[in-house]
Amino acid sequence: MTRIALVGTLVLLTVGAVVGGVLGPWGWFVVAAVLGCVAAVGVYDLAQTRHSVLRNYPVLGHMRYLLEAVRPELQQYFIERNVDGRPFDRDVRSLIYERAKGTAAEQSFGTERDLDADGYEYLVHSIAPVDPPDDPPRVRIGGPDCTRPYDMSLLNVSSMSFGSLSGNALRALNSGAASGGFAHDTGEGGLTPYHLGGGDVVWEIGSGYFGCRTSEGRFDAAQFAEKAAHEAVKCLSLKLSQGAKPGIGGVLPAAKVTAEIARYRGVPEGQKCVSPAGHAEFSTPRGLVQFIARMRELADGKPVGFKLCVGSRVELLAICKAMLVESVTPDFIIVDGSEGGTAAAPLEYEDHVGLPLTDGLMTVHNALVGVGLRDRIRVGASGKVATGSDIVKRLIQGADYTNSARAMMMAIGCIQSQRCHTNHCPVGVATQDPARARALDVTDKGHRVFRYQQATVAEAMRIMASMGVTDPAALHPSMLRKRLGPVSQQAYSEIYEWLEPGELVADTPASWAEDWLLADPDTFTPAAFSR
Repeated sequence: MTRIALVGTLVLLTVGAVVGGVLGPWGWFVVAAVLGCVAAVGVYDLAQTRHSVLRNYPVLGHMRYLLEAVRPELQQYFIERNVDGRPFDRDVRSLIYERAKGTAAEQSFGTERDLDADGYEYLVHSIAPVDPPDDPPRVRIGGPDCTRPYDMSLLNVSSMSFGSLSGNALRALNSGAASGGFAHDTGEGGLTPYHLGGGDVVWEIGSGYFGCRTSEGRFDAAQFAEKAAHEAVKCLSLKLSQGAKPGIGGVLPAAKVTAEIARYRGVPEGQKCVSPAGHAEFSTPRGLVQFIARMRELADGKPVGFKLCVGSRVELLAICKAMLVESVTPDFIIVDGSEGGTAAAPLEYEDHVGLPLTDGLMTVHNALVGVGLRDRIRVGASGKVATGSDIVKRLIQGADYTNSARAMMMAIGCIQSQRCHTNHCPVGVATQDPARARALDVTDKGHRVFRYQQATVAEAMRIMASMGVTDPAALHPSMLRKRLGPVSQQAYSEIYEWLEPGELVADTPASWAEDWLLADPDTFTPAAFSR
């Protein structure tokens, strides 16, 4: 360290002498000022106790923090390959940007992906492809207890609240939804004017009941009924959990609870806003389905469902049993994958809690088939859906339609800087800073959302046509294959178990028997769990 300091001092003195000689008296003044600042920084570094690096390497140690600060940008723009980036690689990001701009999203000279890697999936094309339909099919949401069904697009805007996203970002997403005729989920932060720009809305209600809560934080039926009656609100969604952080709630710090956010959420301005981990209105599977029925009645027959990241199969089966004993079913279930999303969450939750979308989706699909309710309930898939092939894969795995959050954010300019939780989003998407949000042009970005959604759904339909089908209902698990080793690949129909209608009730298979036995419609926490 002494040698480094000595060499550094000699270098600075040499440079200072040269500069001073060239610039004259003023040059000596500038050199003295610079050296004085460097000396002051060095003295401070030696005296401070927070950073060991700076105590051992005064002044020079700051280079470490500078490099650390720019590392993500260097990694993303200069080091990572086109197919290496996470959560979305450069190829996928480029595809989204190009489709949003209306340019050709194509590549030449072959794929860069390792087709022989374990787990690689591919869709099975047909030797007799067909022409895709002129208009993509829509999915009718509405079971037997629903009097005002809604026809859902194959790709929609997933839940993102005002508070996590800027008002301009939400206005752009809603504008695109209005142009393209697809749905825009509000997230749990309340129904705001930014969601009501003409697009179809799925109003999400979380455990904080924001926008329809009493002063004590309980569900306010009158407020809910009034807002649910809005013409733009087509469906109501109850959030049980989300992929990024299943099993925990959220906290909006007091400093971020502005007058506007407080008004839309129904909470006090300038006070910490807490979204509890669990719901106060029910505590059992039976209570959940009864609350779903109550929401549908208050919404005058509009479709009502719930969203969850799947964890315990026992709990899911307990909900299914409650549906059977109460003769009440939701109109839809949105399955969120643990791949995470726009929400900020502890690293341990994003990496290690909850089932990924593929496993959660197939679990929900099979459970509903097994209890004979699949034909009454539509299933949405939410989690890392960005391309036409993503849509087709999710439909094969058990979904009826898909939702996307991060890809829609990229369509309006998100550059995956992963600063969503800092309020420092560089493009004005995930921020409440008015100066940053001002950079996002609502009209232009609304067009981009529209173009991206239309092109992606069109590509999904073209892929299905290449597989010989025009109706998603004709897709089958045999049409999606996965590589299991260097010389082995199998279809989803061979790898995974697929239940027959009513099989859980009539003749429970051995692989589901213990979970089915433990599942209790009157509790989420039976004495023991099989898995």
